[in-house]
Amino acid sequence: MSATVARAAIPTERVQDKGARHGGRADSTHHQQKLTSSKSLADTTCFSTMKQRAHMDGDVMISGIMPLCTLGIDHSNSHSSRQEDSKLLIFKNYQYVLALAFAIEEINKNPDLLHNLTLGFNVYDVHFNSWTMFKNPFICLFGKYKIPNYSCVRGSSSIAVLTGPSGVVSDQIGTLLGLYRFPQFTFGPFDHGLSDHNKFPALYQMAPKDTSIATAMVSLLLHFSWSWVGLLTTQDDNGAKILAELKVEMAKNRVCVAYELVIATQDAHNHITVNRYINLSSASVLIIYGDNNSLMIFMIHIEQIITHGKVCIMNSQWDFTLQRRYFIIGSLHVPLIFTHHHVDVSGFTDFVKAVKPSKYPEDIFLARLWFLSFNCSDSVSDCVTWDNCAHDASLDWLPGHSFDVTMSVDSYNIYNGVYAVAQALHEMLLHQTEVQTMGNRKGELPSSTQLHTFLKNNKFYNSIGYQEILDKQRKLEPEYDIMNVWNFPEGLELEVKVGKFSPYAPHGNQLSLSEDMVQWSIETTETPHSVCSESCGPGFRKSPQEGKAACCFECTPCSENEIANGTDMEQCVKCLDHQYANTPRAQCLLRVESFLAFEDPLGMVMACMALCFSLLTAAVLWMFVKHQDTAIVKANNRALSYILLISLIFCFLCSLLFLGQPKTATCILQQITFGVVFTVAVSTVLAKTVTVVLAFKATSPGRRMRWLLVSGAPNFIIPICTLIQVTFCGLWLGTSPPFVDTDAHSEHGNIIILCNKGSLTAFYCVLGYLGFLALASFTVAFLARNLPDTFNEAKFLTFSMLVFCSVWLTFLPVYHSAKGKVMVAVEVFSILASGAGLLGCIFAPKCYTLLLMRNRNSLHGFRNKRQSRRNKHT
Repeated sequence: MSATVARAAIPTERVQDKGARHGGRADSTHHQQKLTSSKSLADTTCFSTMKQRAHMDGDVMISGIMPLCTLGIDHSNSHSSRQEDSKLLIFKNYQYVLALAFAIEEINKNPDLLHNLTLGFNVYDVHFNSWTMFKNPFICLFGKYKIPNYSCVRGSSSIAVLTGPSGVVSDQIGTLLGLYRFPQFTFGPFDHGLSDHNKFPALYQMAPKDTSIATAMVSLLLHFSWSWVGLLTTQDDNGAKILAELKVEMAKNRVCVAYELVIATQDAHNHITVNRYINLSSASVLIIYGDNNSLMIFMIHIEQIITHGKVCIMNSQWDFTLQRRYFIIGSLHVPLIFTHHHVDVSGFTDFVKAVKPSKYPEDIFLARLWFLSFNCSDSVSDCVTWDNCAHDASLDWLPGHSFDVTMSVDSYNIYNGVYAVAQALHEMLLHQTEVQTMGNRKGELPSSTQLHTFLKNNKFYNSIGYQEILDKQRKLEPEYDIMNVWNFPEGLELEVKVGKFSPYAPHGNQLSLSEDMVQWSIETTETPHSVCSESCGPGFRKSPQEGKAACCFECTPCSENEIANGTDMEQCVKCLDHQYANTPRAQCLLRVESFLAFEDPLGMVMACMALCFSLLTAAVLWMFVKHQDTAIVKANNRALSYILLISLIFCFLCSLLFLGQPKTATCILQQITFGVVFTVAVSTVLAKTVTVVLAFKATSPGRRMRWLLVSGAPNFIIPICTLIQVTFCGLWLGTSPPFVDTDAHSEHGNIIILCNKGSLTAFYCVLGYLGFLALASFTVAFLARNLPDTFNEAKFLTFSMLVFCSVWLTFLPVYHSAKGKVMVAVEVFSILASGAGLLGCIFAPKCYTLLLMRNRNSLHGFRNKRQSRRNKHT
């Protein structure tokens, strides 16, 4: 154990070897000089006569028990038997003594505090777990007698004691001080183990509670997007509490714990477990919460167990002077440290710069520091004038990493502790004066046990007007400064404030950080990265992996018409019906309305075809009207031909209702007009077919159908069939009429505006009824196709119905498979094709005869042709 402690102590006195910024400083290139200086210090006469303490006279004394030296082994002085020879002064901790002296001198100069009464102090060095170091302070506090169960505390002039910064030391001292209810003020970090009032009835903790440290650290993680983090705490009440708070806060903000390590105090074997978890983990960030004593062994092995690329986030309890060799840039990223924010105390820096051993002749720690730091000669030292040292020497010459002239957090707590004692003592003296029990002030000094009554006020103001509360239940939440250790060039070790966390700021603005001031590894200037799984970019969602932490996931592409416009989205968002997802699935775009407009090329073609067929049909009608007295027109029932041609004109024109943007009126007219006019056309074909059959049947002898033909019975087929179709359409409109609808799913990027049929049953009834009429016409015409007559059009009617049925039978499967504009085009094309089939098959031969074979279009020509045929046969 001694070798381990010695290794930790080596960096402590490296401050003696730093290159001088002024002429009186030691040469940093000669490491052996510190050993020589230590030997010279032991041999100096004046040091051997000085008491091992720092002392300043006063009417009322405040004692300080704090670690100012650490044990070490001086091989150059191995024959010496003196204990002081193996003590190495911790330069950084000497600021505790200066903070105590500064506060006491400031109070003694204050005319409003402690009239005609001065404060003084006694400071003793104490080492962790070393009872021999406790002996002198306790003799001072409780007297020199060693009689069991007997104390001379009443004769002591000390009224309070300051202990720290280690909670273990304060615990050991506080157990004894509590027996005598001697006021004890701890200046180290707040320790939950010391907050038990039954065990420590006389103990007051000056440091604020770390109530926001978990929130502050997690805020830093969120700022850098670190979601995969390791945790390392000490195995004590403080570590357990902070670990629980960190895990809750991390879970609340979706930061995952890669591993958690609890280090047993002074367990040298922990570094094996730490090595396995830290180095093998993919987490690049490690949160360490603990104090120097609890994690000393871990700090000694940290250079061996932590590899490159790890970021350490720590609390303010770390002293990097003791472990500076383990935090060089090559071993791990320079740590980020959360330290309690405190108000600057004016005058302290100037006070430190003006401190000299001649001013405090009874301070052996200052004498040792001065002798070792400022090239004091090896001659017999004058411990009064210090003429053998640099005349203009000052503590601000020392490197900042070994001794800082600005007040530290622990020193600020000492400063407030002294003011708490002074103000409580001031109130006690005023109270004694009011009740006239004080008597002769010079003869009777206040008792330490009486001070508790006035300390229970728990609230006081220091010299800068800042309120401090002693009650642990009413302590204010602390603010935190975020420090970064600049260690480039190596050995600089300059603590720089790079940010701040304030729990009183609005949510979202609690953390302020100057990221460009953070010095990362020498290997890179980029911010370190610590995630279990890479972020899912836009267009992907997170899919959790079974059995793994929430931060470990896979990225799954969003489904059809869903987007993820951010990173690490849990669920994709479905686009609205009038929107569609772009190809990367990262944004919803407005759909373009799609319908078969007249302006579209396809729409223009269809419209032109409808108009052309309509004009062509009108031309045929005009031709038939012009040649109405010809035999071919009369022979094929002139009236029915007119009706058929007019219905075909409307059939062609009704296709225009399917073009353009659908509206409610056009949607209704589309289907009703289509159904009615095509029913008229097909029923007219049926009537013509029946007329042909009746004409031949009526001319046969003994037949009784002549009256049906003469009475015009076939002409009633048209209104009857049309009335039935109108009935179907009426029922359609009455139950579920067509309406304007949209289809946002059939075409990517388009929203189809279409006419919904309303009732598909009614639609197929209308279409089926048309098919029935067409099939009936086809059957009758097919049976009459071979009837002997020159003007028999049964063959043409049969062929026209065959074309009509073929078109609509083909229409059905194509219609159901088509969407959008294509579907409308199929409907229009079917209307035009079926109408053109009727027009071409029935009327094309007649037009040919009317225009090109006029000789066959007269009765005389017909008779001549018939006579010539008979002569041939004879």
